[in-house]
Amino acid sequence: MASTNKREHSSAVEPYVATTGEDYMNASQLEHFRNLLLNWKHSLMEEVNRTVNHMQDDSANYPDPNDRASQEEEFNLELRTRDRERKLLRKINETLARIEAEDYGYCESCGVEIGIRRLEARPTATLCIDCKTLEEMREKQGGG
Repeated sequence: MASTNKREHSSAVEPYVATTGEDYMNASQLEHFRNLLLNWKHSLMEEVNRTVNHMQDDSANYPDPNDRASQEEEFNLELRTRDRERKLLRKINETLARIEAEDYGYCESCGVEIGIRRLEARPTATLCIDCKTLEEMREKQGGG
């Protein structure tokens, strides 16, 4: 089963190399992140299709209860993974919409630049590192 590790999406698209004096979120940067996200989305969609085919091909009605239980557990694990990927696909689509609206790369909380390096690591990031850290601290204090 393939992982949805965030490094996986970047393998087909080389990291962006900024030039000195370049404007933040210029057309070439936006195009880079659009390509990166589309590539990642395509990989996830291929994985979803593989899962559907696998579940259809392997959906035997085993007479042994232990075999049935093992198969059900395997399918449940795959479905949980696909659910996480479905949520990730939604985030990717929302991010692509922000790129189209030219609202990509800026913190939703404070408005500062998120930064190329952070976006390379997490292209769907909506918060700068400071706001994300504060959010995580608040979650820990609130117990969830």
